[in-house]
Amino acid sequence: MYKSTIRACCLGSFIGALTVNLAPLLFVIFMTQFGLNFEQVGRLVLMNFGIQIVTSLLFSSPVDRWGHKPFIVFAHMMAFVGLILLALAPVLFVSIPYIGLAFATIFYSVGAGLFELQFSAIIQSIPTGNKEGAMNMLHSFYAWGLIFVVVLTTTLLSVFGKNSWPFIVLFWSIFPLCNFFNFLHVPFPPAIQAQERTKTASLFKSKYFLLVLAGIFFGGATELSISQWTSAFAESSLGLRKEIGDLLGVTLFALFLGGARSLYGAFGKKLDLLKAMTMGSTLCVAMYLLAAFSPSSLISLVSCVLCGLGSALLWPGSVVNGANHFPKAGSSLFAALAAGGAAGAAFGPWLVGFIANIKPDLVKIAPWLHFLTTEEAALRSGLFIGTIFPIIMVILLALMRKENSA
Repeated sequence: MYKSTIRACCLGSFIGALTVNLAPLLFVIFMTQFGLNFEQVGRLVLMNFGIQIVTSLLFSSPVDRWGHKPFIVFAHMMAFVGLILLALAPVLFVSIPYIGLAFATIFYSVGAGLFELQFSAIIQSIPTGNKEGAMNMLHSFYAWGLIFVVVLTTTLLSVFGKNSWPFIVLFWSIFPLCNFFNFLHVPFPPAIQAQERTKTASLFKSKYFLLVLAGIFFGGATELSISQWTSAFAESSLGLRKEIGDLLGVTLFALFLGGARSLYGAFGKKLDLLKAMTMGSTLCVAMYLLAAFSPSSLISLVSCVLCGLGSALLWPGSVVNGANHFPKAGSSLFAALAAGGAAGAAFGPWLVGFIANIKPDLVKIAPWLHFLTTEEAALRSGLFIGTIFPIIMVILLALMRKENSA
C-alpha cells in the first residue's frame, strides 16, 4: 500500500542531498568569482543548517495537528524556489552576489528542514518488520543523491565551463518540482492520536533521550565536517583541478556512506546498532587524525573518504535509536533530532572553516609537516580540531549502552 510513499520519501532524501551539497560543490567557484573567503562560505553552511533547525522546531506541532501532506508538499516548493534564486543570484544581486546566495540558502534550507523533520517520521510510521533497515535504506538515498549530484555537476562544469554553474543549478531545480507533484498523490500512514502521544516535556526529562540528542549532534558534525570540505581539501592539498577533486573526494566519501547504509539496511538485524555506531565512530577518530597529520596528501584524502564508512550510521542510527525507545513521541521527537543533527551538521563544517582561517598553521606543530604551505595546512588544522566530534560520540554511545543495561 505504501510502496509509492516509500519511493517518494527516498527521492525526497535524494533531493535533501541536493539542497545540502550542491552549493558546497560550487564554493571554490564562489570564492574565485565573488571574492569570498573560507569563513564566508562556511557561514552559508551555518545558515543552511541553522534554518533547518528553526524550521524543524517550528513545524513539529503543525505537522502533528494537520498531517504530513501539506508540509511535505510545501517543502518541495521551497526547495525549488531556493534553487531558482541560487541560479539567479548573480543577476538579481549584481553588486553583492553574496546576499543573493544567502537569500537562496534561506529558501531551500526551509525545504531541507521540513524534509529532515518528516521523511524519517513517515518511514518510521509505515508498518515494517525492520525499522533499522528501512531507516538506513532511506538515508542511503541521501548518499546516492550526493554521488549523483557530484558526478553530474562536475561533469557538466567540465564540459560547459565554470561560468555555466547557474544553468546547472536550474537543471537541478527540476527534481524538487517533480517530487512536489509526486507527493500530491501518494498515501500517508495514520498519525499518532494526540491522547496517545508522548509529551515533549517527558522526552526532555529522559536522560536517554538527551544522550540520543547529543549523539545526533556530534554524529552530524562528524559526517558533515568531512563531507563539506573534502572537495576543497583535495583541490588545495593535492593541487587537483576542481573536477578531479570532487570526483575523488566527495564521490568516494558518499560511496562508502551509502554503501554502509545500504548494507546495514539489508543485514542490519545481524549487528547491534549501538555497537556498529561505536565501531564507526572509533574509525572516524583514527581517520580524522590521519587526515590531519599524515605527511602524504594522498593518504590524508583516503582518510577523509574512509570517514564516509565510519560516519554512515551515526545520523540514521540516532533517529532509529530514539524512535524505538519513544515510539509514541510523534513529530516532536523527529523535530528535536532533526534540529540536533542539523545543529551538528552546521557547527562542524563552520568550525573547520573557522579554524582554517584563524589557525591555518596549527598542524605544523608536527615537525614532519613543516613543508606544507599555509593553504595546504589550513584545512588539516580544521580537521584536527574536528576530531573532538567522533571522540565525544564514542563517549555518548558508551553512556547509552550503560543506560540500556541499567
